[in-house]
Amino acid sequence: MIKNEKIKATEVQLTGLNGEDLGIMSTRDALALAKQQKVDLICMSLMTSPPPCKLIGAGAARQEKQQEKKKAAKTPDKRKVKEIRLNLQMEDHDRETKQSQAERILTKGDSVRLVIQVHGAKEGTAGKEWAEQLCKSLAEYGSKTTGIQVSGKQVVVQLDPIG
Repeated sequence: MIKNEKIKATEVQLTGLNGEDLGIMSTRDALALAKQQKVDLICMSLMTSPPPCKLIGAGAARQEKQQEKKKAAKTPDKRKVKEIRLNLQMEDHDRETKQSQAERILTKGDSVRLVIQVHGAKEGTAGKEWAEQLCKSLAEYGSKTTGIQVSGKQVVVQLDPIG
């Protein structure tokens, strides 16, 4: 978590002390509001623009961070990542079998990493197209967590179950 003056964004999506939405405002105004109420401005995530920020009392921020650590330590991620290896030279029946295997894994609640073996740049693009087709056909069971990554000898994509 990034606090107060360390927040570099020009605008933030601000949430008040009681969870009320204060809307989008400049970081300078949000900091002034935090100082006025004698609380800290905490940035929750840098992944969106404008980043979501909260007004939190100084002790509450520390306490919330400790609770998150305890919770993370108590509950390990029960989701497993199962890898399915594929090859461009596979027969259609084998492809269907691997796809149904991926469906079964996703419905059980585990993640699937699809690894397609390729040789050279031409097969790399064909492998990427096939990975995109697989993602579309598995869309009702899982969603992509990573983009389709093409490296020298393989095309990799990971799907997490929906829900």
